[in-house]
Amino acid sequence: MPAALADHGPHCGHHPLDRPGRYVLGIDSGGSGLRIAVARADTPEARPLATYTSHEPVRTGRNGIDAEHLLSQLTPAAEELQQETGADRFSAVCVGAAGMGTLGQDLRARLPAALATAFGVRHLALATDAVTAYAGALGQRPGAVVAAGTGMVAVGTDLTAAGGWRRADGWGHLLGDCGGGAWIGRAGLEAAMRAYDGRPDGSDTLLARAEAVFGPVAGLPGALYPRTDRPAVLASFAPEVARCAAEDAVAAGILRAAAGHIADAAAAVCPPGTGGTVAFTGGLFRMGEPLLAPLRDALAERLPEAHRTPAAGSPLDGALTIAAALARDRLLLPADAKLLQITRPAQ
Repeated sequence: MPAALADHGPHCGHHPLDRPGRYVLGIDSGGSGLRIAVARADTPEARPLATYTSHEPVRTGRNGIDAEHLLSQLTPAAEELQQETGADRFSAVCVGAAGMGTLGQDLRARLPAALATAFGVRHLALATDAVTAYAGALGQRPGAVVAAGTGMVAVGTDLTAAGGWRRADGWGHLLGDCGGGAWIGRAGLEAAMRAYDGRPDGSDTLLARAEAVFGPVAGLPGALYPRTDRPAVLASFAPEVARCAAEDAVAAGILRAAAGHIADAAAAVCPPGTGGTVAFTGGLFRMGEPLLAPLRDALAERLPEAHRTPAAGSPLDGALTIAAALARDRLLLPADAKLLQITRPAQ
């Protein structure tokens, strides 16, 4: 298999206390690939027992996210994880996928029956990656979460059916994802092209970094536009913008603008009356102070009463949290036809 299984300690393998139906499966599908994990459902925290990682992203076609391609990776990986953990079946599964809200029609049509047949799944949650990021960061508490990597999306909830979910951005690199990695990388490359042309607001520093990374920038449009992974390519330049920010005013300005967009999204989804708990999760925030310092300033202006809390876990942890709550009939996060759809496949 073109992936790696990771053993997570002595919980793996057969155990005399294992009982049928006590295992859940979490799936995190995004632009960088696919991650799958198994956890026990009957423990206070659904910690992964074993995980699978593939760096091949699930394809998107005319019917949205390609269910056949997802299943071609998921089924053999889950079977191998069953052997690793001694799970006879999975009582609940949560699939968190980037684009589920707008491109999940094929997954909604095909996954319930396929997973029930293959693994005896009794409960299935189909969620956007923003919702699994929320569950990984805050669990089942009210608040708001900003998830930022290649893209950027914010969601919040007060856990009530009436309040439901609030969402801001997450509209992809052509229409939004403002402040995310692709947005930052594109802004940095635009500044490089401006410098190449001799136009105002360009950056010779970013031009030099762009040519060091991609080669002569005059050839960049021809190399970039035909690619299906354009967001990831653009996002790969975001760390270069961060490295230049200390010495380059244009790069620093790009990161200030990104921080403003991120804070705007957080403010848009933070539910009133919940204490303003906000968490940030995703690889973008590993940029460190070049982004985090202007983000603190932007949050102080837009959400002065907000309580920032560290994210407890990843979107994969969130998928396991949702699956385990479903298995125990203790899901508090509000169901939603687009963001968090709950199905009970026929057995």
